[in-house]
Amino acid sequence: MSTDLMLYEKSGRIVTITINRPEIRNSISAYDMLDAFEAVFEKAAKDHEVSCIILTGAGSAFSSGGDVKGFAETAAENQAFPNGTRHWYREGIQRIPLCLDKVEIPIIAAVNGPAIGAGCDLAMMCDIRIASDKALMGEVFVNLGIIPGDGGAWYLPRIVGRAKAFEMAFTGDVLKADECLEIGLVHKVVPHDELMAACMTMAKKIAGKPPEALRMTKRLLKESEAQSLSSSLEMAAGFQALAQSTKDHEEAALAFVEKRKPVFTGR
Repeated sequence: MSTDLMLYEKSGRIVTITINRPEIRNSISAYDMLDAFEAVFEKAAKDHEVSCIILTGAGSAFSSGGDVKGFAETAAENQAFPNGTRHWYREGIQRIPLCLDKVEIPIIAAVNGPAIGAGCDLAMMCDIRIASDKALMGEVFVNLGIIPGDGGAWYLPRIVGRAKAFEMAFTGDVLKADECLEIGLVHKVVPHDELMAACMTMAKKIAGKPPEALRMTKRLLKESEAQSLSSSLEMAAGFQALAQSTKDHEEAALAFVEKRKPVFTGR
């Protein structure tokens, strides 16, 4: 499944999704883009033959985030009807974090260039971020007199820590790839021409694990962020009961004992 706006390529248990609006640096705020975004991720999430997703951008940018030109054109309207703007965010770009939050498959962001504003937040919504040495990332909303309305205020302090999140959000500075690595905003920086190969290597390593255990592990990690220890342990006990009833668990244990490579089927 591909659309003109979002390209979808499946290879084995790995899906590569590419934001395909290079002429506007892969801005993601238009409704048609949001519809396409939801469609491809929901397709991948429902496909139990998929164990890892790589998200990247076509052309030279990962994503420029929102449409700044559109902000300028609608400024007067926004001032006259602020409730309309509130509804636009809830029915518009906020669909992306809610969509990705439901995806139990590990997602790798291949940050191939600038990831600015909502583009930076989109990368943070992914589970692992591998950046090209040409990547730039910035929480730049304050530079436009606005706030991170798409989830950035939730993700940023969880990823880089409270103090650094405040600095990035208050200054609107754009960071180079090595600076992003230093603060933990990305996990690895590689030469630009090696980016997709590095992401595919990581994706293959992940996709080689038992598929259902991967999904449950991701859900447990995400839910545990907002749970008490006792609630997280109770959820873990339930998931473990499911995991230990799978054929893949039996296969993993037998392969370990027999000193061979396991073959997982997702059952």
